[in-house]
Amino acid sequence: MGRPRTNDEAVKERLVECATEMLATRPRESLTVRGVAAAAEASTTAVYSLFGGKDGLIGAVRDRAVAGLFQDVSAVPTSADPLADLYALAVAYRRWGRGHSHLYTVLFGGVQSFDPSGEVGASDPIRPLLAAIGRALAAAVLVGEATSIALSIWAALHGLVTLELAGALDDATAEAAFRSSIYATLRGWAAPEVFCSLRQAELAR
Repeated sequence: MGRPRTNDEAVKERLVECATEMLATRPRESLTVRGVAAAAEASTTAVYSLFGGKDGLIGAVRDRAVAGLFQDVSAVPTSADPLADLYALAVAYRRWGRGHSHLYTVLFGGVQSFDPSGEVGASDPIRPLLAAIGRALAAAVLVGEATSIALSIWAALHGLVTLELAGALDDATAEAAFRSSIYATLRGWAAPEVFCSLRQAELAR
């Protein structure tokens, strides 16, 4: 009979979950291999054999966050209305952030640097947003530079989700602020002939 596996997928999952909780609720400097291993009821050897060390474990947490957000935003269907698609992407982003608060905090809370000017990878969560913006620019409903538009939408979203996760907004206020802020951001980049119709659509909701 072979020796039982001690560093299996279950141990790996516990280590990632414990590291995620620690990174989201404590300073990064306080995370240690020994502390994560103890919280996950695993050995320090497991951290090294499964992840190569602390940096590898942190990278695994970040990869999980990126993959989860990408999965949710890339699942938003494409329609004939790129502005509706942009709003739907904002909804998906907010829903994922609210549903995965620790992963969201790890991804955008300073644990890993965020470079909005970096190259967009195939599984980058920004890719669906840039694609929808590209369709909106091609349809002449938005006017501007794609990266600038994407950053302004992301800034509004990030601010709103961060306030929600901090408990600064009650549900009704958060919902109203989300709707008005995203519409206002889209109107700010709208072509002149589209601006009024966007405002009318917002008031009709």
